[in-house]
Amino acid sequence: MSLSARRVTLPAITPIVLQKRVIKVYSEDETSRALEVPSDITARDVCQLLILKNHYIDDHSWTLFEHLPHVALERTIEDHELVIEVLSNWGMEEENKLYFRKNYAKYEFFKNPMYFFPEHMVSFATETNGEISPTQILQMFLSSSTYPEIHGFLHSKEQGKKSWKKIYFLLRRSGLYFSTKGTSKEPRHLQFFSEFGNSDIYVSLAGKKKHGAPTNYGFCFKPNKAGGPRDLKMLCAEEEQSRMCWVTAIRLLKYGMQLYQNYMHPYQGRSGYSSQSISPMRSISENSLVAMDFSGQKTRVIENPTEALSVAVEEGLAWRKKGCLRLGSHGSPTASSQSSATNMAIHRSQPWFHHKISREEAQRLIIQQGLVDGVFLVRDSQSNPKTFVLSMSHGQKIKHFQIIPVEDDGEMFHTLDDGHTRFTDLIQLVEFYQLNKGVLPCKLKHYCARIAL
Repeated sequence: MSLSARRVTLPAITPIVLQKRVIKVYSEDETSRALEVPSDITARDVCQLLILKNHYIDDHSWTLFEHLPHVALERTIEDHELVIEVLSNWGMEEENKLYFRKNYAKYEFFKNPMYFFPEHMVSFATETNGEISPTQILQMFLSSSTYPEIHGFLHSKEQGKKSWKKIYFLLRRSGLYFSTKGTSKEPRHLQFFSEFGNSDIYVSLAGKKKHGAPTNYGFCFKPNKAGGPRDLKMLCAEEEQSRMCWVTAIRLLKYGMQLYQNYMHPYQGRSGYSSQSISPMRSISENSLVAMDFSGQKTRVIENPTEALSVAVEEGLAWRKKGCLRLGSHGSPTASSQSSATNMAIHRSQPWFHHKISREEAQRLIIQQGLVDGVFLVRDSQSNPKTFVLSMSHGQKIKHFQIIPVEDDGEMFHTLDDGHTRFTDLIQLVEFYQLNKGVLPCKLKHYCARIAL
């Protein structure tokens, strides 16, 4: 019995080669950078690439935005979304842009859900026993079995018309509905308005000017595929908190657990810019910080809250008396006893200082980078040329505090509290309120800056 060898020809294996595309990303000062990226790159990957190329600190707030100038709309591109897919929905004639900037509020609803879901806007499909906390509401959004219902009045732009109509809306897992009879939720009075699967939610940047909206808190549904302004489903809320509630709820209903995974595991990208090559930063919770006493031979933790408060007050007094050295514009130390003009101008190089911007522009910048407690900037006062203004976010509202110059023994100081606490320059003032709440509603945490690429 003879054995004969038989030759078997295996089919050739063709390696999968990802196509590369060149994308252009803009920063807030309109500088741009072209990047050659693979076709499966995610928004988070693009951010990571820009962070590495520009040597920025990654605090997980860097975000890619889709900007549509012809209709004055913008949206956060979710970290997991494929950037090339987003670009494929753009029309040839549209001058759309990708923007790279910070968005401190991107996942803030996971940290402080109480700010995003006010009681008067939330109800439940089934009866619940007792009060439901904002955290439980958030868990319901991420659950497949139960869900909260967002409801309230919105202004809606009538299709093909310039007029707006105030209507009662309800947001459910199946889509957005409006009532044809007051605030009735009966099925016979509800009409379907929009679903989430084939459309994205955008925020209006100039609703009053561009679309004749009754307020500046507009948002809309836009079909994924390229379409004209007539395809937009425009809505408008009465205030920022209401708009934020609607937009956040729609994001959660559309993406669900994917958003939570983006928040918990920010380095799980699809392409080569993921956690394999980048080690995550250690994040420090403010709750983990403790008051310390460094005055003795050994440092100790101050456990008594009253003592901690008195130490903070003493520190404030020390800041008043301190004649500390500051670096001048050429890197040489300048004593506070030298000309006060140097101290008055040293802040101009700081990223949190915005020269002659208006109150409206300051508010736009803060809203753009996220209405999170402690987001701030410092600017020149338009009403009084000799003063400055600290603009900051707290409780989803923007507040403005005048920084007044005071003179003492021929020296100029800055103060926020009528001279009780004085600072030789604005840098000293900002550093103090980053550590101490003082007269402010909260500490200064995140500064608004226009970064360049």
